[in-house]
Amino acid sequence: MAVPLRLYRSPEESLARLRTDADPHELFEEFETAEPTVRIALRDLLPLVAMAQRMKFIWLKDFLDDEVTITEDLHAVLQSFRSVQPTAG
Repeated sequence: MAVPLRLYRSPEESLARLRTDADPHELFEEFETAEPTVRIALRDLLPLVAMAQRMKFIWLKDFLDDEVTITEDLHAVLQSFRSVQPTAG
């Protein structure tokens, strides 16, 4: 199982929050429960992911269990593509 990526506040921001007597466990809570909120076109996403995979960037593994939402027609095309065995050529 991949270790989830942890996002941390800057030292200055963390220090400022500690000075307000905040519970230390609450300092990072909002990052642990964040829901996906960014929409991106597949044409923009694919080249970045392909490059990260090709260059073997370790951070990509942190996101392998993340779910993405796709349209039903893209899902149907991908399912069909998955069932077709490419021929050598």
